[in-house]
Amino acid sequence: MGLDDLLDIRTTTLSALSDDGRFAVALMARPRSSMGIDYNRNFGDPTYAAPQRREAWVIDTRSGERIPLFTEPRVIGGTAWSPDAGVLAVLVQRQDDRFDVLLWDRATRRTRSLTIPGGRYAFAGSDMRWNSDGTSLVLAVRSEAWRTKATAEFARLTTGPRIVQSSTEPFLAWNGLQRLGAVESVVQIDRRSGALTEVLPEGMRQQWQLTRDGQLVVYSEDITKKTDYDVIGGTEQQLWVRPTAGGAPTQLFPSLRTIRPVWDRDGRRYAFTRDDQLFVGILGDTSRTRLAGDTTPRSDTSSTARTRRARERFTPVAWVGTSALVATNRDGVWLLNTASRERTMIVASSDSVLTTPRVRYVGAMQNDQQLLMTMESRTAWERAMLRYDIAARRLDTVPTDSRIIGASTVSADGSTLVVSAGAGNRPADLFALRGALTSWQPLTNANPSLAQTSLGQTELLQWLDADGAREFGVVHYPANYVKGQRYPTVMLIYEDFFNDSWDATANLLNANGYVVVKPSVRFDVGFPGEAWVKSVTAAANKVIELGIADSTRLGVHGTSYGGYATNLLITQTARFKAAINISGKVDMVSFYTDSPRLGVRNTHAAEKSQDRLGATLWQQPQKYIAHSAVMFADRITTPLLLMTGEQDHNVPAINTREMYYALRRLGKEVTWVTYTNGGHGVPLSSMDDWTDFHTRLLGWYAQHLKKTTP
Repeated sequence: MGLDDLLDIRTTTLSALSDDGRFAVALMARPRSSMGIDYNRNFGDPTYAAPQRREAWVIDTRSGERIPLFTEPRVIGGTAWSPDAGVLAVLVQRQDDRFDVLLWDRATRRTRSLTIPGGRYAFAGSDMRWNSDGTSLVLAVRSEAWRTKATAEFARLTTGPRIVQSSTEPFLAWNGLQRLGAVESVVQIDRRSGALTEVLPEGMRQQWQLTRDGQLVVYSEDITKKTDYDVIGGTEQQLWVRPTAGGAPTQLFPSLRTIRPVWDRDGRRYAFTRDDQLFVGILGDTSRTRLAGDTTPRSDTSSTARTRRARERFTPVAWVGTSALVATNRDGVWLLNTASRERTMIVASSDSVLTTPRVRYVGAMQNDQQLLMTMESRTAWERAMLRYDIAARRLDTVPTDSRIIGASTVSADGSTLVVSAGAGNRPADLFALRGALTSWQPLTNANPSLAQTSLGQTELLQWLDADGAREFGVVHYPANYVKGQRYPTVMLIYEDFFNDSWDATANLLNANGYVVVKPSVRFDVGFPGEAWVKSVTAAANKVIELGIADSTRLGVHGTSYGGYATNLLITQTARFKAAINISGKVDMVSFYTDSPRLGVRNTHAAEKSQDRLGATLWQQPQKYIAHSAVMFADRITTPLLLMTGEQDHNVPAINTREMYYALRRLGKEVTWVTYTNGGHGVPLSSMDDWTDFHTRLLGWYAQHLKKTTP
């Protein structure tokens, strides 16, 4: 496994599945075809779409026939099948960042462009829907006037000549520009005549959908009044419904802040939870039926009342037909009959009980008589699909040969299931399943060369952290691993690792003779810095105890949050002989109000989400100092490689730069590499940057863990 091999590893996604399940569209991307990202525009310019060029294939899920849509990879925004699967709509990028809408005729295999009149154009995120008879395409578009405004605002915030911001403005400047990215109108275009009808005027919205008969459109409207510091990218939305042919709208919800409606297949029935009560409703009827939820007064705070409320707190997941609802509560997954109110537990599962498996609902098949779910143990690599027969009230387990199952889609008629799945340490492919779900028909073989490539084995690792809590991680072995021989070992850290899914960096390190360990970390709010020491060092002890790792040749590195963790870790222990921080912050104080293009993300991450400090900078400044590695740079003895992108507006390079100058001043061994055109993480700015990045990474470990010239 070399650098050239990694450049050609394809990742595969299902873009569209016809209503009858017969035809799928697979998109395949590889790093070699995705170079040339403009990271300056990629962060914050709503008119820009990164050039992720992908191969597009139409696949007959019965015969397995594969038809390429284009002769070379293209930047594809999305695809949509007409109801009869006769025509495929495809969004393809032009040279000017706008997107063309192409119509591919399945019978003739010819493609033509669908013209959008009236100074409007499709964009990368244009959502597309066909009307019920397939004569028209309904899609989101933008106006040239919007583009002019967005382009001017991005230029003002990046090139000036003056950038003025004031606390009297309701939105942070970059937050305001980000909001422009939600502006769109919705139009309907006749695919034969090209006639355009406006469905929704230009507005700022997060969602819209058509009822299955195409008679109504349900849509949100933004009513946010100012930047929200409590939710990253937080908005206030109202939900409305109106006839697609025009007419007065009707408000469904005055606010969606705490409501996430779940719609049935026809798009007319919905379910939602509000104040711990589960309701169902139907368009055209203002009344709503309470289906579940405890009605004990909130003033009753007894243990019995709290337990009862928790068990009655259901979250809707999906409709089954028009009279049943899949929902979850603290005890598991349930089927609720909306007419009789009968409840049937399908499978027990709880996120708060770590010994129960994770269960994810997939969809309904066999005329809505069989419900499909994926099941994954949280204590072993045991994976399966679950099939629940509603009439028989029987739950069956369908083996998956330990495949790791990703995104899964059931066709609209319930006949076909297409899943993204892969064996351990292998990229995923697409498979079609029908009937008893016992035959996995491969639809893609994205990486045939891996069959002839030597890849190492993987293993689930268990250990006790410093607090005695059981933790899990993944070990990647070199292909020529010899049991009993100790190897230089790299701890690849971030947060939680359990599945042995494909990891390009781990396999590259394996190919160069390193064992890679990916440990999970248990966090306590307010003390994240301790977490890595307690868990990562205990994981290192375990692989040393097992005779896998050479205790004198341990390395550690991570990207983004993992890079931040790496820097904090080596201020607390000297046992690692080499460390690499890729795009990870080193100063929590300056990071707190940095990176304006992300709006409130950095303040929110520190206070409430990923960083888990649990307080603002002014409430507990000592927490921010304690979690700033640069404040303890004098304790670092591990040679450190810092790798940043000058166009990284997630973790700006200027933050990591602080560590370089601190260690340089202290006489420590440190190297700082910044890619002037690079962004966050591995640079896809050019082939040269990509190659240099990986060569330097391997060279650093060769120099310090193998004592060889890089």
